[in-house]
Amino acid sequence: MPDVLHLTSSERNPGIIMSNKSRRSFLKAGLIGGASAAFSGLASAAQQLRPTPDEVPGPFYPIFPQKDKDFDLTRIEGKSGEAKGAVITIEGRVLDTEGKPVEDASVELWQANAVGRYRHPHDPNMAPLDPNFQGWAIVASGKEGQFRFKTVLPGPYPASEAWMRPPHIHFKITKLGYVELITQMYFPGEQLNESDLLLMRKSKAEQELMIASLLVEGPLRYGYNIILQKAEG
Repeated sequence: MPDVLHLTSSERNPGIIMSNKSRRSFLKAGLIGGASAAFSGLASAAQQLRPTPDEVPGPFYPIFPQKDKDFDLTRIEGKSGEAKGAVITIEGRVLDTEGKPVEDASVELWQANAVGRYRHPHDPNMAPLDPNFQGWAIVASGKEGQFRFKTVLPGPYPASEAWMRPPHIHFKITKLGYVELITQMYFPGEQLNESDLLLMRKSKAEQELMIASLLVEGPLRYGYNIILQKAEG
């Protein structure tokens, strides 16, 4: 199994502990100032949107119960430290295929830490765990379908001797009346995207729907819309 590179000092972002009030302010400010502008060019309700492609959940869906599953994965409630790695935000909206926002959908996210290790007992990766990385979050989409996460850029990791997985984030979205969606979000410009066995199974059009958009370079901010299909009947 190949070694995973250590983080450089430039990837370590200092921060402060966010109070509940500041966390709410962070979420509100980002949703108003970022997502609305970034996704103003969405199709009209008359234009059918293509559902986000589904994907396998992978073997590392969280199984340890944890109290803290809020939108900020860079800190764990009750701890003073901050997760290692390049801090990023991911913002977007949950929509149906008619372009209408889906409010109060459960948006669940889990991912590897900055050196490619999951908080999962069956992860064989020998890279170190990060005791300050939350790793798993569940939020509800807002009135306009909006969601936002603060996390770290996940590291690549070996899925086998011949297959290195690119940085990616797992999503699970559920809402009564809609088909449950499990998918994976990829990052733009990643060379490993071009050889990933899962991503390469998708058509070019599907790949485009699974790769986030870079909105701001510093600090890194990505946009990612999720399109749900209504359940039949």
